[in-house]
Amino acid sequence: MPRYEYRCRTCGDTFELSRPMADSSAPADCPSGHPDTVKLLSTVAVGGSATAPAPAPRSGGGGGGGCCGGGCCG
Repeated sequence: MPRYEYRCRTCGDTFELSRPMADSSAPADCPSGHPDTVKLLSTVAVGGSATAPAPAPRSGGGGGGGCCGGGCCG
């Protein structure tokens, strides 16, 4: 179940709730009981997808990359 982050406009606390995606826009009371909260955007929601880390450099073998991928450019 996805976790959503909210901030209370009354006390300023930030908190998370696990809830179904269908309920993500439903009002959420802060843990102190204040009803005036706003859902925060996460980096996943803003970016739309996760990105893979860059591949690690290969060890051994010659070449340092460049325009031809480390091969011998003539």
